[in-house]
Amino acid sequence: MLSNKQFIKQTKILGDATRLAILQMLARKGSLCACKILEELHISQGTLSHHMKILTSSKLVSCRKDGKWRHYCLLPETLCQMSSFIRDICTSPVTCETSACSCDQNSKK
Repeated sequence: MLSNKQFIKQTKILGDATRLAILQMLARKGSLCACKILEELHISQGTLSHHMKILTSSKLVSCRKDGKWRHYCLLPETLCQMSSFIRDICTSPVTCETSACSCDQNSKK
């Protein structure tokens, strides 16, 4: 289970449009060579390397070397942990009742 700190770190990683696009590509197409990612996103090799380092170090993506090429694959476990984190918040049995708010009681005076 993710801690609040880990969840915040992961959401910051996913908050980048390029990284999110890479994850979506990998989810749709499976394992992809870096050259295919470069072709589709129209970014430089250096920019891709930067994003892939972040994604692999955060365990969102795995990397397999094949000679001079690298093949990337989505690791769904971390995303599933993030989903569970959000689900736990969404399924909380506590409901919001405005009548229980002390602010409302003070404004009626």
